[in-house]
Amino acid sequence: MNRNRWILIGLLLLLGVALYGNTGKGLLSFVRTTDKSETETNLDQNSESLSALAAAGAPKPGSATPEFTLKGLDGKSYQVGGQREKPLLLNFWASWCDPCKEEAPDLVDLAGKYSDKLDVYAVNVTQYDKIDNVKEFVETYNYTFPVLLDEKEEVFRKFNGAAFPTNVLIDKNGVIQELVIGVLSAEELEAKIKKLVD
Repeated sequence: MNRNRWILIGLLLLLGVALYGNTGKGLLSFVRTTDKSETETNLDQNSESLSALAAAGAPKPGSATPEFTLKGLDGKSYQVGGQREKPLLLNFWASWCDPCKEEAPDLVDLAGKYSDKLDVYAVNVTQYDKIDNVKEFVETYNYTFPVLLDEKEEVFRKFNGAAFPTNVLIDKNGVIQELVIGVLSAEELEAKIKKLVD
């Protein structure tokens, strides 16, 4: 009898959680059915909101790059801000980010192709990552450019980072020319790089 009472209590709790979840506010709100168009609309609105949020507080094109210094995987310190010998592509990423994995081969190709005219720094936002995964990612995708470690997310916050990847194109004078959230095709990214280095 005692065992049956506990089973009944458990079933009632599950039923209560499921009913509460169907209101869209509970733990099981994912059970609620929506049609595909509503889901797509919500995703589109969330993407637009994310982009708007990131753009709202981010340094604008034409403004000076926030200054920072970060250590790289190679143990060296890298400084950004002010004048430099070559334009710079800053790539903020994380090892678990699928769009970052998609973009990685293009970054490697473009960094090699424009190595005499462009610096590329891959800034891993290490607060959201694990160093072993970072090293594995770098090895898997054959990164030959510096990989900087933003261990406390301080630099990503300076750019009002909201999503991975985020690419910042900076000219030789340390002025931001463009801030790109999300993945571009290799052709689109190369067009932006050509504009930056010319």
